[in-house]
Amino acid sequence: MRKVRVAPKGMGIHEFVAQEEGFFAAEGVEVEFDWKTFRGTQSSWKSYKYLERPQDKPYTEQKDGSLIQCACAWGTISNASAGMGRFVQDCYGVSPWAIFVRPESKIRRPEDLKDVPISVGMRAGSHFNVPYRLEKYMPLANVKTVNTGGFGARLKALLEGEVAAASLLPPQIDMARQLGLRCVIEDEFHTLWWVPETANREDVRAYLRGLERAEKALDADLAKYLHLWKIAIPPEFENLHPWDFSRFSRGERFVYQPIPRSEFDEVMQQVERWGLDDYLKERSFERLAYRV
Repeated sequence: MRKVRVAPKGMGIHEFVAQEEGFFAAEGVEVEFDWKTFRGTQSSWKSYKYLERPQDKPYTEQKDGSLIQCACAWGTISNASAGMGRFVQDCYGVSPWAIFVRPESKIRRPEDLKDVPISVGMRAGSHFNVPYRLEKYMPLANVKTVNTGGFGARLKALLEGEVAAASLLPPQIDMARQLGLRCVIEDEFHTLWWVPETANREDVRAYLRGLERAEKALDADLAKYLHLWKIAIPPEFENLHPWDFSRFSRGERFVYQPIPRSEFDEVMQQVERWGLDDYLKERSFERLAYRV
């Protein structure tokens, strides 16, 4: 059986469902999870620059030619443009996003976030979502972010009072609710898978078919699989609270349909408008897209 290496992102439980139910094996691949990269993406990135983050290192240091990852559409396309792999055009995810504050905070509306540093993970979904959502409520000059890092680090920074607000993704959104934190704004965004240019197409195709099977299984019986969120809880949070996984939400959904060219063009325009295009090199859709 062919081996496929995957770094889970933790915004959904598709990979864990597919592994538990044998969906990957049924497609002819044995998936090996890269836990080092996964846990790294949950941790603090304060000391890192772009291209030094845990998810960057398979490209910039290890020269890994097969690892499959997933991130927000803005991040994945930007990473590919910066020379780190290609984005998979054939599918996308739909993930929740939200900004939370502590219960005693005076911040109650999106407008109250004007000039408030919001904890994000640099040039990732938690970062790009902030200008995308808040520019409707204030000038971009008043949208402030601070690079804390992965979702475990952001939630920890909020709980400990290091920041006044944090941009959160699944499962930390459900964790924040159970901890009594307050949501100020929430929405959804697209995620995209990204792979090395040399990734084996049949392996990637088999992996995606496994995710599609998992999506159908989640649709059929979500409650059966909610316990798998335990895998995505950062180690430092495992015993912080008696997590009730039965109250966790679905998280990211998997959609096995191509993203339109117009979405790629929109991402490029947005990243440029926000001043987050300084690492972009290749900007051609045809050269950055990976088709299975």
